[in-house]
Amino acid sequence: MRVPNRICETTNTINSSMVPGEVDDNFIAHHGAKARGGVGWIGSETWLLNLPFPPDTPDEVGLSVGFAAHFAAYQNPPWVEGMKKFYEEVHDAGSVAIAQLTHLSSVWAPSSVPVIGAQDYVPHAMGEEEIEWCINSYADAAAVAKEIGADGIQIHCAHETLAYSFLSPVTNRRTDRWGGSAEKRTRFAVAVLERVRERIGDSLALGIRISGREFRQGGAEHLEMREMTQYIGDTGLIDFVDIDVGHCWGAPSYVPSSYYDHAEFREVGKAARTDLDPKIAVLFSGRVNDPVVAERLLKEGVCDLVGMVRAGIADTDFANKAREGRLSEIRRCIGCTRCIDEASEPRTFPYAPTCSINPVVGHELRWEEQFKPAATSKQVVVVGAGLAGCEAARWAAMRGHQVTLLEQGGRLGGQLRIAAKAPGRDDFEDQLYFEENEMVRLGVDLRLKTHADIESIKALSPDAVVIATGSIPRVPHELPGFDLPHVVQGWDVMQGKAATGDRVAVVSQEDYYETPCIAEYLASQGKQVEVFHKSLHLGYEISRYSIAMVLAHMEKCGVTVHPNLVLKEVKTDALEFVSSFGEKTYRKEGFDSVVLAYGSVPVHGLYDELAAEGSIPQVYVAGSAWLPRFMAEASQHGASIGLAI
Repeated sequence: MRVPNRICETTNTINSSMVPGEVDDNFIAHHGAKARGGVGWIGSETWLLNLPFPPDTPDEVGLSVGFAAHFAAYQNPPWVEGMKKFYEEVHDAGSVAIAQLTHLSSVWAPSSVPVIGAQDYVPHAMGEEEIEWCINSYADAAAVAKEIGADGIQIHCAHETLAYSFLSPVTNRRTDRWGGSAEKRTRFAVAVLERVRERIGDSLALGIRISGREFRQGGAEHLEMREMTQYIGDTGLIDFVDIDVGHCWGAPSYVPSSYYDHAEFREVGKAARTDLDPKIAVLFSGRVNDPVVAERLLKEGVCDLVGMVRAGIADTDFANKAREGRLSEIRRCIGCTRCIDEASEPRTFPYAPTCSINPVVGHELRWEEQFKPAATSKQVVVVGAGLAGCEAARWAAMRGHQVTLLEQGGRLGGQLRIAAKAPGRDDFEDQLYFEENEMVRLGVDLRLKTHADIESIKALSPDAVVIATGSIPRVPHELPGFDLPHVVQGWDVMQGKAATGDRVAVVSQEDYYETPCIAEYLASQGKQVEVFHKSLHLGYEISRYSIAMVLAHMEKCGVTVHPNLVLKEVKTDALEFVSSFGEKTYRKEGFDSVVLAYGSVPVHGLYDELAAEGSIPQVYVAGSAWLPRFMAEASQHGASIGLAI
């Protein structure tokens, strides 16, 4: 298998198809765009395999149990036809297509030990006939993949899959031939590879995806994983190894967030490259979002191929841009993990891939159909240079409009500038650089430190106005003591507008990243921080792929979290709380400062005035000025307006 370059979209099930159980045009548009964008290796989404359920037992499919069903996707003719069409698309773009085969289920395992440590779903311990049945299912799927045009087969042996559960000392407690020593725990994976190789011969590349470190209590550490990887490699059955670290709910997750350095765990790739026969290609994945970093990994002998999934989600054309030397035009992944979070615990229906900074992701067909040069070039004024305002300005300018962007601050970015001040969020700055570069490249008239009102806007003679004035922190006026001098807003603290004492209470009425960012920012300054949070745990709306990384950082920086508490009153010497679920009250003393994280309220007064005044033909409200949500919603909203003007 000849790969045109060393950039890989490792397999990632991001739910890009709008038709459940089939490969539709949305699937092809999403993953195919990466091939056209220059990515050489396309893994697309995993092939979920069936399991040997008794005929009278219902399927079990869900977030906690995975995919445990009588029938697999590859047994569905429309799915197979769609995948064949997709492989043709990849080949037309000059890339190769890999079929990853996966048993992803918490229902079946070698031992009755929970496969996912974050929940207590105890699986059925497999017998010999069931193990043999599953081994054959990989071979059957591989034969179909070969028939419809796949270039390679990958057996998924990581991230809570069935093959992983045989490898892990946590989940494999067997004492028969399938368990025990590290070598014995590889027997299931080896048996699968043998059976698959019998079916596909030497015509397709064959490899595995494996974890270099589990990062799980009692799990395999790096040396043990090296040993197992080498056992598998020494069989002579494989042509490549795709290696990363972590799992679906740990710290780190196998999709490491911006809390981790770029390619931080590269030593697992280097070790595999050292241990394995040179004929076996090593693919390393793990927060590589920049072509410069990827090139360094290759030159240092860390790997032969580089997994860059999120780089291709943030910017489908990043590979072409890198090859052409257009590095300043690359929109770099900021490591927020919204993509994998949305794939595992979607916020919207129908499900669609989501990126915080790339509004086209999940809407490729819509953009392909609707993005056209404007019939008439209009004068467009955008007020507010946060994400929504920048994207509205950018897309309007790309369509040929003359755009003036007004921002009252000294730099564009809005709330993203605040978030970037938190430890582990400095990569958020990359999006600011991207937007700044785009404003210059597209000729947007960016006016900083400029106050906008109706008269100044009308003086620019606009045909369309976009009000993207964002939001401001919510002030709980109903709270007794909210106006005491030692009570401040978290946003003000992070912007240096408010100071705190040494012992700080952060009171949280929001369930996403705002509170942990504020808490860690304060802790990094040497403050003693305690968070009082309204919900079951901090970051309640953060998905399982990311929440452990957040909570681990709270532990690391010494932040104490008190869940299930609502602030009822602030006094000069104490805080009065009540239980979120009952009537019990609590009194906490000894804090120098109280920092509020109560979410935000929209600022849309200027939009209301312009809409009521009625002299401008098109007036839009965008992003948090309409409704405070998250980065992805702001980016998508602003871009959609830029598409509509």
